Amino acid sequence: MGNLTVTMTDVNGVTRVIDNAEPGLSLMELAKANDVAGIMGDCGGGCACATCHVYVDAAWWDRVGAPDDIEASMLDMAENVQPRSRLGCQIKLSAELDGITVTVAP
Repeated sequence: MGNLTVTMTDVNGVTRVIDNAEPGLSLMELAKANDVAGIMGDCGGGCACATCHVYVDAAWWDRVGAPDDIEASMLDMAENVQPRSRLGCQIKLSAELDGITVTVAP
């Protein structure tokens, strides 16, 4: 079992704290494994569909960082993009991200 905690607010506005997340998992993988509404991950984590679009809480943005060029290109085609938009498949959990808070984009 992992030892990381992630707080996710799904597309229905329901906030869940997921404990025991494994380091190395992506936010998309964690969300799918925990049936978080609004995260589909259709491309399986290949940064090719934007069905794992999340908004990173401002307090965590500096640790997560901006998307790379490939992810930014995919976000350019997504709806409801905001300044702290990221694709969950591109955010890998680590000790540095223990406690991260994200909201699933509509």
